[in-house]
Amino acid sequence: MTFFGLLGHLAGLLAPAVAMALVLCLAPRLRRAGRRKPWSLDLGLLLLAGSVVLLAGLLFFGRDAKMATYTALVLVQGSLGWWLQRR
Repeated sequence: MTFFGLLGHLAGLLAPAVAMALVLCLAPRLRRAGRRKPWSLDLGLLLLAGSVVLLAGLLFFGRDAKMATYTALVLVQGSLGWWLQRR
């Protein structure tokens, strides 16, 4: 496998975590125009949590794209996003 092939596989593995983190990080900011807090730390934490969940699912099931892994991704990132908005 070439280096670019590896990057393509890695991007495909982490794409759901990146998309979910961006939605969870930016959507509340569009709704609330009041207080503005820096969102880079929130985005980083959401990306880290999502990446860990996807890698754990890959190791546990032996393959990518299992529905149980995506369910865990939604639960973990959703809970973390809710907690980050409350603090």
